[in-house]
Amino acid sequence: MKILIAGAQGQLGRELAEQSQLRGCRVQAPPEDELDITDLGKIDRIITLHQADIVINTAAYTQVDKAETEEAIAFEVNKTGCANLARVCASNHIPLVHISTDYVFNGQKGTPYFETDPISPLGVYGRSKAEGENEIRKHLKEHLILRTSWLYGIYGQNFVKTMLNLADSKPKIRVVADQYGSPTNAADLAGAILAISDRLQTGSNIDWGTYHYCGLGVISWHTFAEKIMDFARLYGDIRTAPVDPVATADYPTRAVRPVYSALDCGRIRKHFGIKPQPWQKSLETTIRKLLAAR
Repeated sequence: MKILIAGAQGQLGRELAEQSQLRGCRVQAPPEDELDITDLGKIDRIITLHQADIVINTAAYTQVDKAETEEAIAFEVNKTGCANLARVCASNHIPLVHISTDYVFNGQKGTPYFETDPISPLGVYGRSKAEGENEIRKHLKEHLILRTSWLYGIYGQNFVKTMLNLADSKPKIRVVADQYGSPTNAADLAGAILAISDRLQTGSNIDWGTYHYCGLGVISWHTFAEKIMDFARLYGDIRTAPVDPVATADYPTRAVRPVYSALDCGRIRKHFGIKPQPWQKSLETTIRKLLAAR
């Protein structure tokens, strides 16, 4: 199987490239300057050149707060970039797997969101990702949109690494305790994407459309941070710090975030047999890898 990855230098893209090679896939992972999804000409040249069996898009503008003042850039990447990819994939008859976000929801439901629930993003980032989804649906039938949440891993910048770094320099850490969701390990998500890609290769019984994938379980950011410290103390001789709970109102940010953005993953299990791991198990594995690398 030939796979082309857009956004290959990000935390998910790097996991995908590594796991694809281990599976014996032929992987093309061009740097951003070669595969800039906002440049239709570059996309057309790269996809036409490689003629991959599947294109996986992990490229995105993900700076949630900064997006509030960089709306044009966020929409150029997250909306126009998706439209470009979908058009070129359609003309080359190549399926597209695209990664989206829980931030397309407003967080008011109070129970895990289904794929069919109405979207109502609260900020620029969520709106740009929602419109990117719509562009893909408009231009390409053979697509799978995977919404995920609270992504972390051994590569790139993420909440887990931030907490470990803060513990090195702060006597205590303050973390929001009234926002809830499901942490998702990038390695687990990459494995799910590649399992789906294997099925796409068969070309049979594919229910195209939108799916959810995230770690199993719903927690607050504060609980997540506490567990990071627990595993850090267990597996490493490093400095940790107590984690104090704070309310969202006491920790203002430029962008409004959903209070509850957990995702229901029943559809991906039903159609592809993929069941996410408990978030604690995946976090433990990631902490051990990060501390071993130190």
